[in-house]
Amino acid sequence: MSENGINGHVDNIFNKEWNKVYSTENFEKEYFYEGNDLGAVYDGNHTTFKLWSPFAKNVKLNLYKSGAENTNDLLESYIMRKEEKGVWKLDINQDIENIYYTYYVEFDEQYNGIYDCEICDPYAKACGVNGKRAMVVNLDKTNPDDWSHDKNPNVDLPLCESIIYELHVRDLSSDKSSGIIHKGKFLGLTERNSTVDGKGVIPTGISHIKNLGVTHIHFLPIYDYALLDETVKELGEEYNWGYDPLNYNIPEGSYSTNAFDGNVRIEELKKMVKSLHEDGISVIMDVVYNHTFDEEFCYNKAVPGYFHRIDDDGVRSNGSACGNDTASERAMVSKYIVDSVLYWAKEYHIDGFRFDLVGLIDIDTINQIRKGLDRIRPNIMMYGEGWILNTNLTKSDIRLATQKNIDLLNNFAMFNDDIRDGIKGSVFEEEEQGFVSGNTEHINSLKQSIMGLPDWSDSPDKVINYTSCHDNYTLFDKIRMCNEGKDFDTYVKQNLLAAAIVMFSQGIPLLHAGEEILREKIDSEGKYISDSVRHPDSVNSIKWDNLKKKEYYDTCEYYKGLIKFRKSHHLCMLDTKEKVEKYMKYIDTENDGVIAYRLADEKEEIIVIFNALKEEIKVDVEDGCRYDIYVEGNKAGTDCIRECTGSINVDPISCTVLVRQ
Repeated sequence: MSENGINGHVDNIFNKEWNKVYSTENFEKEYFYEGNDLGAVYDGNHTTFKLWSPFAKNVKLNLYKSGAENTNDLLESYIMRKEEKGVWKLDINQDIENIYYTYYVEFDEQYNGIYDCEICDPYAKACGVNGKRAMVVNLDKTNPDDWSHDKNPNVDLPLCESIIYELHVRDLSSDKSSGIIHKGKFLGLTERNSTVDGKGVIPTGISHIKNLGVTHIHFLPIYDYALLDETVKELGEEYNWGYDPLNYNIPEGSYSTNAFDGNVRIEELKKMVKSLHEDGISVIMDVVYNHTFDEEFCYNKAVPGYFHRIDDDGVRSNGSACGNDTASERAMVSKYIVDSVLYWAKEYHIDGFRFDLVGLIDIDTINQIRKGLDRIRPNIMMYGEGWILNTNLTKSDIRLATQKNIDLLNNFAMFNDDIRDGIKGSVFEEEEQGFVSGNTEHINSLKQSIMGLPDWSDSPDKVINYTSCHDNYTLFDKIRMCNEGKDFDTYVKQNLLAAAIVMFSQGIPLLHAGEEILREKIDSEGKYISDSVRHPDSVNSIKWDNLKKKEYYDTCEYYKGLIKFRKSHHLCMLDTKEKVEKYMKYIDTENDGVIAYRLADEKEEIIVIFNALKEEIKVDVEDGCRYDIYVEGNKAGTDCIRECTGSINVDPISCTVLVRQ
């Protein structure tokens, strides 16, 4: 048990006494602070510090020369004064730009010093190495040249015309074959014209992504997270996805070239955003407000037990399976989440937010975020994981942002696990097969998802379709695991078919980075890795040199062709239930191993056929009409492959797409 800890049974002293009080109407009326100036507000020769800590007896501000924890370089300490609504305030009338700081919070003697502790500012906008000391920052100085003119290049793009690419910053460049200089860094995303091994003509990095044709990059967490030592300058065995929040409003230091200077991570993330915008790519940020790294989150130290859901016995709720659930239904927690998202949108020009385990966050908080984002800029995307999880709410009559409640959310989409598992088999059953492997058990559910209308949604623009993401096995690994004994060519065909189903389903497609080059995650012993969160770069990195092999290169070209075709045909991107039901009709194939449908309006007709069978099939089309084939076998794009009339022979384990003008 730590000296300043707020864990174990001692935590229950405060939790059991105050837990019910925190969620009462009286408490929130008395202590809810509406101001937008919590944290350190810098204004040249004047900085105001504000911390919300209603039950603190005393709060002291400590100023430090450096940002490294346990460094003996205290410059000055100041006693803060308590004002209304539980806010402690201090004004310093001198220029303290780039000075580091912490708060020391003391509670009444009855708690025997259990909760007295030094904390980072929950509202900090900059910090030192490893995020233990906040920093006073002049944000204007961190802006790249012409930052005021930077904007979302896809601001007018309808949701269903978006194509999302889910990426970990480090995975893109950490492999030696990436040809990228700033390996594992934000700046690696600004390097154009990188190639495999730094030579030849096969693009890697952002050049590859741009050529692929995606519109948005969804970055795994890029805020400051806990489980990497930022003092280590070189990439090594330590690795993390970032779902362990430490400082919500600060970029991760390990992705910068200098984590010791609080300005650098801010400057370099902004450069990355601006560079991607210049390349026509929008930026989505993966945010994790449903849980914190642990119970010692700095906000929870300032107001012990407040930030998490805790029962009457002082036990934390654990629907997140991360040791704690955020009590978003409490007014100041909700405010913190809303403030944080809006800050990223305004300060860093973020174009979208993916909410981790959003089913643990209350609907009112999500809708407040939506309202705030709409005031900042149009078309900022919001989506998340709407799984139904067991959590102990601290208030009654609270509705959570789950799939079943999606109609209560404003302009918000959810991940579609129905299509994911229908295509490749359950992520929870390693050997279970999906449609591409010949399992038609969930064919009706899959057909609903292909229409963009799974049973929990009434509109395609609320649906994120995918087969793989950072969680669980990669698509290619899952296919191989549940089809042992098959040949490599069969695995590739199943991968291509899976990609085609996602790309030709109504809704918003999302690709796991590297899926288009048959990404695998295998350790040194040849074992497939499902949860690669703590595995090294050798497992997680994108192996760009695979593109030198024909099968991998051809797969990438196929993905590129699928994307190009989808973006060229409005019937592939219908955004309402009414349009889908009017323009899309299934064709009876008399075999569950084949799914075929017709998309037709007054402009054109498209026939899409997914054949999961091991043999060639024949599908009749309208007699006397000429159809151009644009997707067939391992070929896809906007150039006609060949023509057909009357009927079409469809290759085994493949997608075929025909167009009649």
